[in-house]
Amino acid sequence: MTMTTEADDWKWMARAIQLARKGLYTTDPNPRVGCVLVAGGRIIGEGFHRKAGEPHAERNALADARTHGHDPRGATAYVTLEPCSHHGRTPPCADGLIEAGITRVVVAMRDPNPLVAGQGIARLRDAAIVVDGGVLQSQAEQLNPGFVERMRHGLPWVRCKLAMSLDGRTAMASGESKWITSDAARADVQRLRARSSAIVTGIGTVLADDPSMNVRVPLATLEPAVAGLEIRQPLRVVLDSRLRIAPDARLIGLSGDTLILTLNDNPARMTLLQQAGAEVRVFDDVAGDSLPLQAVMHLLAERGVNEVLIEAGPTLAGAALSAGLIDELVIYGAPHLMGDAARALFHLPGIERMEQRIELEIMDQRRIGPDVRTLAWPRGIPRPNHRQAS
Repeated sequence: MTMTTEADDWKWMARAIQLARKGLYTTDPNPRVGCVLVAGGRIIGEGFHRKAGEPHAERNALADARTHGHDPRGATAYVTLEPCSHHGRTPPCADGLIEAGITRVVVAMRDPNPLVAGQGIARLRDAAIVVDGGVLQSQAEQLNPGFVERMRHGLPWVRCKLAMSLDGRTAMASGESKWITSDAARADVQRLRARSSAIVTGIGTVLADDPSMNVRVPLATLEPAVAGLEIRQPLRVVLDSRLRIAPDARLIGLSGDTLILTLNDNPARMTLLQQAGAEVRVFDDVAGDSLPLQAVMHLLAERGVNEVLIEAGPTLAGAALSAGLIDELVIYGAPHLMGDAARALFHLPGIERMEQRIELEIMDQRRIGPDVRTLAWPRGIPRPNHRQAS
């Protein structure tokens, strides 16, 4: 019998995490999961979850082992997420591991889904399988920030993408903004869009730019391992309190779904937009003339949205940041200056003193072509309600 060390567990789990990332653009609304089967100190099978409705990572790994002539009986399974214990579109993975004769399962993290929530681990242990957990847990959680956030708190993980000049400007005073950043940065944004469940923008951006808000690169370019699958277009969401969007707006006519959120219950306008292919949702009983952003995010989570990408102007970006709804900022900085008459990155009224400034924790910073991409997490913004389930 081969003895397994802690270093071995890390090594095999790291490979499982690497496999899970292959589903980064295709598993939504399911989590990205990888699995490695190890026997005799070597991998005998591996797999990842490719797409919702298809077999999960564990069953793909078992099939891979058998395809290569390996009997998984007695092997150890390394899984980035607790094996499911319920019947959905596919049978429970915990049962598949039990039936295959797996003797040990190493889990990176427990499944936050209330339908599982430890039941998969319990089922394995009831079958006399040794289960160990917490190996590379933080790395595993980073695979699925939106799924974890939605299951734990009823909200998606919200990113806000912004492009700016070196002096922090996003558009000229006239509104001209094409193009601040390079082709390389815009290609990188396509990856952000492809991994997102929904892209949110404001009506101001739609009226000014008539954007597409879609993924325009082949799936094979993003991840060759899933090249045979069809690209999944994220849900396009427009915040339009007065319902000013035109039925012939470019984003409505493109492949994928468009959701327009409004306060204006205008049957004629709604009918025209619905005939054009958009879904319209009216928020009732709202005080004021602005859509309630926290309620918007809860609504998206209820629709199975894991990761939201905000692509908007300074007003919506500033409102979402001030409301504590942005989890991650993705800022592309271009090496040029646009002058103090140009538009700022955020509209943040009320900040007048140094102690009122919003601090950021820089998580990553790197060159993307001639530009610099900064990933930052906001700090110090009160979040009394949005981390609690509604």
